Amino acid sequence: MRTVIGIDGDRFTRNGEWTHAGRTFRGTDISGLLFNSRMVNAIVDDRNQATRGVWAYPDGPWDPARNSFEFGAALPAYHRHGLDAVTINMQGGSPQGYSWNQPWNFSGFAADGTPLSDTLGRLDHVLEAADAADMAVILGVFYGAAARRLVGEAAVIRALDATVAHLMAGGWRNVMLEIGNEVDNRAFTHEAIQPARCAELITRVREASWGRLKVSTSFNGGVVPPDHIIGVSDFVLLHGNNVEDPARIAELVAEVRASPGYRGQPILFNEDDHCGFEDDDNNMLAAIKSRAGWGYFDYRRIREGFADGYQSLPVDWGIRSARKRGFFRLLAEVTGNKEPE
Repeated sequence: MRTVIGIDGDRFTRNGEWTHAGRTFRGTDISGLLFNSRMVNAIVDDRNQATRGVWAYPDGPWDPARNSFEFGAALPAYHRHGLDAVTINMQGGSPQGYSWNQPWNFSGFAADGTPLSDTLGRLDHVLEAADAADMAVILGVFYGAAARRLVGEAAVIRALDATVAHLMAGGWRNVMLEIGNEVDNRAFTHEAIQPARCAELITRVREASWGRLKVSTSFNGGVVPPDHIIGVSDFVLLHGNNVEDPARIAELVAEVRASPGYRGQPILFNEDDHCGFEDDDNNMLAAIKSRAGWGYFDYRRIREGFADGYQSLPVDWGIRSARKRGFFRLLAEVTGNKEPE
């Protein structure tokens, strides 16, 4: 293991040094910011035979191993453009970007919460590839629709405890945990994951990992986590979906810092579907100016092709669409990384 992600006050560190140490962009110090991309379906498989065939590649059938290996192979290129972290999830996310009906089964847990061995194998491959690329992984444990497949609170606890135990046994130091993706979403039906009690799970992770695993959770786009969640989180996650005015991005960050629960932790967005990367003002730039990290959520729109989208299956993990190129071009400019030819 060579990559160690840590926290120093309101800044993230990599191997003991602030990320982007000494770098400024348009007058803003970006030292300690974490730039990331939402790529939650990097380790999933679809266990529903009725929907599995929908994710076929242009040149062959759906293959979860191919998906994970191609993702791992793409990480060095992302990092060369300045990307620090990727967000993945044990239960994946909607392969259509947004969808009210989700019949597929991407969960990496059995109904009783036991992690599935093939999912753990793909997770280890991605963690190893990220470690080699000097990158962090923000690992989500639960996803709303998929979490309903867990039978009872005991299954939720078993899934979380087993995930933490696996990470600790592997000695991974480049991973942080996100308890659930947007835990205020009504798709979550287990009270233990919902906002009123999610702090219990955050504390459970910290105690089980002796504080080694940094942990947080996220809320819906444009929502500031409640004070009690901010208070127990090692870093504060925000989402920029539904935020059409970049000025609101700055307001969200300010509201976090004004919370009685805020202790000076790092703040980062790890999901925002807004682009406009060629514009003078956009959500990404607004976050940076507020000294918050930012993460892009890219999904394939209707009638778009294979090259588009990082969440829509099957995924082309390359940087070959206009939106992907726009994001990484701006990221390279922000971080001072020379964009590869």
